[in-house]
Amino acid sequence: MADGFVEAVLERVRKARAGLTGALDAESPYEVAMAQGELEDALRLARIHDIDPGEEALEG
Repeated sequence: MADGFVEAVLERVRKARAGLTGALDAESPYEVAMAQGELEDALRLARIHDIDPGEEALEG
């Protein structure tokens, strides 16, 4: 698998985690729901391609 793809998936997971943190800080139910969905999608993509997103992506 191309290293660029792996890095892109990992970056998507990192951004999704940051987005969820921001949404939780903003206490916006809509933003939290959207951010959770994005994180779930990013983690699913990583799982499908056997990419380990790291421990920090699995917390929360």
